Amino acid sequence: MRHMAVASPLLTSPPTVSPFLRQTRSYKRTLIRSSSSASSPMDLHHPKRVVVCGGGVIGVCTAYFLAKSGAAVTLVEKSSVACAASGKAGGFLALDWCDGGPLSSLARASFNLHRSLAQELDGPNSYGYRSLTTLSLTVTESQSSKPSGKSALPSWVDGPGRSPRTIGTTETTAQVHPQLFTRTLISKAAEDYGVDVVIGKLEHLGVDNGRVSSVVLEGGRVIDSDAVVLALGPWCGKFELLSSLFRVYGIKAHSIVLEPKEPEAITPHALFLSYYPSQGGKPLDPEVYPRPTGEVYVCGMSAEAEIPDDPEQIVGNPESIEVLRGVASSVSSHLREGEAQVKAEQACFLPCTDDGVPVIGEVPGVKGCYVATGHNCWGILNGPATGAAVAELVLDGKASIVDLSRFSPARFAGLKKG
Repeated sequence: MRHMAVASPLLTSPPTVSPFLRQTRSYKRTLIRSSSSASSPMDLHHPKRVVVCGGGVIGVCTAYFLAKSGAAVTLVEKSSVACAASGKAGGFLALDWCDGGPLSSLARASFNLHRSLAQELDGPNSYGYRSLTTLSLTVTESQSSKPSGKSALPSWVDGPGRSPRTIGTTETTAQVHPQLFTRTLISKAAEDYGVDVVIGKLEHLGVDNGRVSSVVLEGGRVIDSDAVVLALGPWCGKFELLSSLFRVYGIKAHSIVLEPKEPEAITPHALFLSYYPSQGGKPLDPEVYPRPTGEVYVCGMSAEAEIPDDPEQIVGNPESIEVLRGVASSVSSHLREGEAQVKAEQACFLPCTDDGVPVIGEVPGVKGCYVATGHNCWGILNGPATGAAVAELVLDGKASIVDLSRFSPARFAGLKKG
């Protein structure tokens, strides 16, 4: 079972591989240009004006597909693009892990859309897109023996692992570097489709006769709009228009990013662990993701917690970080202290709903106002299909890529008082 694939506040440093560095510089140039961009040629055709609030993967994917379809899009982000969970996530993608549940069609459509975007945007070089083999493994911290079932494990997994099992193949599992994916997409959206990126805090919406008419930012700036998409992640729970209808809460998840001295020894195998700590107790469910940048991402240790107003204020709990460092050491000698540099120790908040299903659709009672949140640990996977579906909903009145009826916020109507 997938427990989580995200984690936190200190931004993971941009990788040292030159294509990734070029992409990061492109993102910075985009922000400089977009903040003062002139009207695009689309203005001559009076396109629909849409403001997307939230610069995480959901908001950025939505802005991308809206603008690509001809809308005049403004993206509003309080801090910086991919500064929260979308910058600290694991970036794990799975075709069929949501089968049999409400996310099945969304996940399958989005996995395939990731593959298409990787071809369009040079994903392998721009943001580390690649296929993976995914293994499950049991590790007991106190054991010092070599792994059993050695033939099924890559050579770098040389800790006390046992009962290895393949749970994903290169046809069904893949990965991206989530921060680079999100920033590549917003750079493309700004440079090619005219998306304007505005750094500012959403204060409230202007609503006339039951229809959204503008977004008002802290400080008084007003952005007129024909439609608004609220993609604020767990911060949707702090916006009264939404919190009065349904609850969105945050699960605080931790992660570390390591840079081994011998990155070439680390093969593209994602690990899902049943990890038994030396002090006993219930097993933990950490995850380990090698990245083509040479880094290794380790995550786990999650619990519901209060969300701070500012995403830059999120810090990891030292005890949780220490557990993850122990996990890394137990899994591989390449990830032990002295053999790997710690590049980041972080935490982030995963947006969750009470019924475990994302909220995607038009907000009841406010025409032209849409919400997309509550993706839990599958936000990076489901970002593209969510964005494409919301774009269709806003521009065409109905989504064709995915049936969004299961995700509609209307399902909460009458369930929450005050």
